[in-house]
Amino acid sequence: MLTFDEALATLPAGTLPAVLLGNGFSQAWNAEIFNYASLVQVANFGDRDAQIRTLFERLNTWDFESVMRTLLSAELVAEVNGLDQGIIDTIKRDQEILKDSLLTAVSDNHPSLPNELSKEQYEAVRKFLSRFSQIFTVNYDLLMYWARNQDLEPRWVTDDGFRAAQLWKGFGTDQAVHFLHGGLHLYEDPTGIRKHAYTGEVGGGIVGQVRDNLNLKPPRFPLFVAEPTYQKKKERIDRSPYLSYCLRELTTISTPIFIFGHSMDQNDSHIFEAIRASAVRQIFISVFGDEDSDANRRLIANANAYLGGPLTTINFFDASTVAAWG
Repeated sequence: MLTFDEALATLPAGTLPAVLLGNGFSQAWNAEIFNYASLVQVANFGDRDAQIRTLFERLNTWDFESVMRTLLSAELVAEVNGLDQGIIDTIKRDQEILKDSLLTAVSDNHPSLPNELSKEQYEAVRKFLSRFSQIFTVNYDLLMYWARNQDLEPRWVTDDGFRAAQLWKGFGTDQAVHFLHGGLHLYEDPTGIRKHAYTGEVGGGIVGQVRDNLNLKPPRFPLFVAEPTYQKKKERIDRSPYLSYCLRELTTISTPIFIFGHSMDQNDSHIFEAIRASAVRQIFISVFGDEDSDANRRLIANANAYLGGPLTTINFFDASTVAAWG
């Protein structure tokens, strides 16, 4: 299997590829924080805590999306069989509680300040990200956001589409950073899509601002896609000018694309469809660990099924050779 540098070396001289970052990018910094298991442990499901935790246990999963899919199926079965409306309403309420608890858990279970990452880690990840012309990510956390804004080597400037008063403009800009599923630093108010930014005041950090927004009545949640299926995710994306713009931008790329830290699961098929609709002809996908493991066999099969085509070349590279965080 190729190393990351070997994969880059196959590109024509001067080519800057695009990159799609999956959860493995954040887990490479801290696998204990950025995984579903820890989010379930810190999640607060309110007066439905016992019932929702039982769902996780009975389904033998830490995946919020798997539980959501089960609740959606339960709602359909209940409606088809004419069960009591109170039961159906409870199932629907559990769906909302699950989404809200995920948002809150991600906000709470996150580094509070940028200085929790070392200078060496920032320099390493900036070097990694500077190799790409366009950055697409499905991660909600602030790691990449912080890395972009550090005044460190290498000198590297990218446009995220936000302008005065932290208001998103997008159209007519050189936006090259795209949070496909939203992020902790993004939110919507009556004037449009905004991003949090450090204010310099005590408690003015982004994570603190997110928590403050969640404590408003009614709470103002981050712009966040937590739906369980690619169809539901696409519906949510279509309702947001920012998210729909980012996904459309993925269809416009023509350079090779690297996919790092993504499981290639079906629930992101809307992203794979966007890549297939683009003019991309070379795709490089990271594989972590034993390529013959069941999980990686499934990843490779899914990658070929979702992204393969007569005009597309798919290569796989060893994720451990990336050293995104040093």
